[in-house]
Amino acid sequence: MIKQTEDFVKATLKNAESGHDWFHIDRVRKNALSIAAHFKQADKIVVELGALLHDIADSKFHNGDETIGPKITSEYLEALTITDAQKSGIVHIVKHISFKGGHDEDREKTLELQIVQDADRLDAMGAIGIARTFNYGGFKNNKIYDPEVPPQLYMTKEEYKNGVAPTINHFYEKLLLLKDLMNTTPGRLKAQQRHNFMLQFLDQFYVEWNAE
Repeated sequence: MIKQTEDFVKATLKNAESGHDWFHIDRVRKNALSIAAHFKQADKIVVELGALLHDIADSKFHNGDETIGPKITSEYLEALTITDAQKSGIVHIVKHISFKGGHDEDREKTLELQIVQDADRLDAMGAIGIARTFNYGGFKNNKIYDPEVPPQLYMTKEEYKNGVAPTINHFYEKLLLLKDLMNTTPGRLKAQQRHNFMLQFLDQFYVEWNAE
């Protein structure tokens, strides 16, 4: 069942932007299983399948439509021999995992969603997070940095989804906020080191930008 899902995801994301491709999925899966190992009560099938399917149709690449991912996931899961509760738990992960500008944080979260969300957020931090951020900025043809365009820290959900700000702004609008939004203790511990690395990167970036 896991192999079947891996093949389905690989085929579906064959031409995906490289920050949201199979390798991203696999890193999130590994982080999720690492975090889940700390929770005996977590349903590991829901965690692993939720991680594998969490970006099957990211709304960023579907004109902001947040219904496509859950729909594809629900249809795919019909063929798997898992319980209805497990299917519902996996769709719940796909539906609610994304950052959305921090506007989905008050929603009730299952333990499995908390785990996979932490794993996904870890992949948006540290060295990998930096690489993915600039890759996506290039994909969208955004500027690297513009001192005249300050970060917007209190955007609406729609403003966040449609933002075209310089890539450096994304650190302040999302990446540096993630440490304090982690759900689990293992996730928070992993996030702290990656957070510190991003701060070091920004310090060096400004030194070089200003030719100091």
